[in-house]
Amino acid sequence: MASKGKGWREIDVEGFQVLVGKGARENDELTLRVAEPDDLWLHAAGYAGSHVVIRRPEGAEIPREVVQRAAELAAWHSKARNARGKVEVHVCRAGDVRKRRGAPAGEVVLTRWDSVKVYPRGVE
Repeated sequence: MASKGKGWREIDVEGFQVLVGKGARENDELTLRVAEPDDLWLHAAGYAGSHVVIRRPEGAEIPREVVQRAAELAAWHSKARNARGKVEVHVCRAGDVRKRRGAPAGEVVLTRWDSVKVYPRGVE
């Protein structure tokens, strides 16, 4: 997990690079400047927490298992970490994430998304 000096953690999930934001300002940078439009973006719905990006190599399909694992990380790195049941995590293209003018750091608006429900699980 190489992340020294960056505003996000880098985690390898089955050969895909998963980036996990470390704070609100870092989430903005990760989501709005680092992520490419076709990368996948994830966030625990209704909870403050890290933005998670799955880098999509050009033309590659991201397996369901990779999305599931990244969703578990998004839930873990949020206020939902100690939830008793499954946590809803929004999943969308990074290109479908926008920032409203004047919105506080880390707050974004999604134009379209899907959801998955997972149990929070950190890095082992």
